[in-house]
Amino acid sequence: EVQLVESGGGLVQPGGSLRLSCHASGLAFDDYAIGWFRQAPGKEREEVAYINNDSGRTEYADSVKGRVTISSDAAQNTVFLQLNILELEDTAVYYCAAQLYELAPFWLVPEQYEYWGQGTQVTVSS
Repeated sequence: EVQLVESGGGLVQPGGSLRLSCHASGLAFDDYAIGWFRQAPGKEREEVAYINNDSGRTEYADSVKGRVTISSDAAQNTVFLQLNILELEDTAVYYCAAQLYELAPFWLVPEQYEYWGQGTQVTVSS
């Protein structure tokens, strides 16, 4: 059974940092692309970052460019999302999603991802 489990969320002050983790099991890690999404109350789910574990291609939303880094550790079957210089508007539940890399040469809309985790809450507040 494929499982994606997010962790690392929490409460942080504006300007602070968090590193989120997405641990994958039940799939061939290097055959998948991973997208990080977030959803704030009353907002649509939006993609934040993307990594293709086959090609190494990464993409970032304009709203987080320069503040976010996505990376992958195949030995741990884990994709990380480093969040820096956090802002109040970064508050959201952050989700990771997976799709076979052949079907995800670049990031997809949420409906096109096959597997999803349950999310981890990031709250930015002073």
